[in-house]
Amino acid sequence: MTELTKLTLAEALAGLDAKRFSAVELTEAFLAAIATANPHLNAFVLETPDKARAMAAAADARRARSEALPLDGAPLGIKDLFCTEGVRTTACSKILGDFTPPYESTVTAHLWRDGAVMLGKLNMDEFAMGSSNESSAFGPVVNPWRRHASNASLVPGGSSGGSASAVAADLCLAATASDTGGSIRQPAAFVGAVGIKPTYGRCSRYGMVAFASSLDQAGPIAKTVEDAAIMLASMAGHDPKDSTSLNLPLPDWRAATKASVKGLKIGIPKEYRAPGMAAEIDALWAQGVEWLKDAGCTIVEVSLPHTRYALPAYYIVAPAEASSNLARYDGMRYGLRVAGKDLTETYEQTRAAGFGPEVQRRILIGAYVLSAGYYDAYYLRAQQVRRKILGDFEAAFAQVDALLTPTCPNPAFGFGEKSGDPVEMYLNDIFTVTANLAGLPAMSVPAALDGQGLPLGLQVIGRALDEATCFAVGSALERAAGFTARPTRWW
Repeated sequence: MTELTKLTLAEALAGLDAKRFSAVELTEAFLAAIATANPHLNAFVLETPDKARAMAAAADARRARSEALPLDGAPLGIKDLFCTEGVRTTACSKILGDFTPPYESTVTAHLWRDGAVMLGKLNMDEFAMGSSNESSAFGPVVNPWRRHASNASLVPGGSSGGSASAVAADLCLAATASDTGGSIRQPAAFVGAVGIKPTYGRCSRYGMVAFASSLDQAGPIAKTVEDAAIMLASMAGHDPKDSTSLNLPLPDWRAATKASVKGLKIGIPKEYRAPGMAAEIDALWAQGVEWLKDAGCTIVEVSLPHTRYALPAYYIVAPAEASSNLARYDGMRYGLRVAGKDLTETYEQTRAAGFGPEVQRRILIGAYVLSAGYYDAYYLRAQQVRRKILGDFEAAFAQVDALLTPTCPNPAFGFGEKSGDPVEMYLNDIFTVTANLAGLPAMSVPAALDGQGLPLGLQVIGRALDEATCFAVGSALERAAGFTARPTRWW
């Protein structure tokens, strides 16, 4: 039964179609794997075995009637950012307490519509603020990978660390995740998985706990590029409950994974050669260029001159929006309440006890840059820089079909190695934030192991609404890299 958990999503769906095993058997295999691994990895903050068994039984019944749905019987993990009706949703923050939503997020509703099975809610950085999954109120997530000849625990990346760890450790076929500045792609790179952030507006934000509304976007973390395409096809789609949701037809992304890349022009942004980038990552980038040349692509050097302003602009825009979004958590209507002698003290004590240090830091930064006298100097200027960054991409995409960059400047690191220095932690997002600021689709594909035996990823950035080219180029890289490494089980 444990072999079932090693299947890709595509293989599992094919096996269910062929009746080689049932959805209940598949689900039981994952529940057993979670029971063994989760005490060590802390990927799930809430397991829903009874719900999973009921959903799997319903999937088997539909298959018996020859009424199979696109994801019928596929066991998935759900990031604790997505509201799930009747199932606790906390964004891994103390301030939400035991909040149990009376409604379903649109992304998860789409997955249940297509027959998927919910195994439980996945750990994450509190309110999706972090690059290492060390800020969760439920404790840190552990990366299933370890360095050669070392027992030291490593971070899985963030904020979707639980999603990444669960997929890499075979605790679910795939998982939902969200990306505000790299929170799908960076953890995917750290655990040797595939992650895609689609174009802003492809996936509804309704029912997602908000961090930075103009940057947040849902997407999947999966074992293969094809699996990511299957997941995104179900997660995406127009939603009238989200005013930023795109009312456009969805392409056949799974077919795009089989498309040829011959004749495509691939841009290499010269500004992404960051100082201090590990030599192994630079070498992998060069190898990725050769792989795409061999696949028939033309390589073109492009310039994104405002890249160096992206990280500071992001860390003004995102905290500013966070300070506004998180103002609703005041202890009055739901979640934690710490009583004070008056209303103001109740607010203060509730928020001081409910928000962790990283969330407090970003709220303070956000409140500062939005305050009188500083709004024009910081927030307005950051939005102007954001428009310049989008202009850079538009100029580049006039010459090329997609861009190839590293996903991260380093592989997974150990607990505490960077958390003492917020700026060093923020630098983990240096290659990923630009796609969020410009609203573009971007994918991380695992491509190699470093000298310590840890996964490294390559990033493909596409034109707005052109996830199909990301899937095609990502698949070409996946085939060329032949990345099949899996973490050695130590749990």
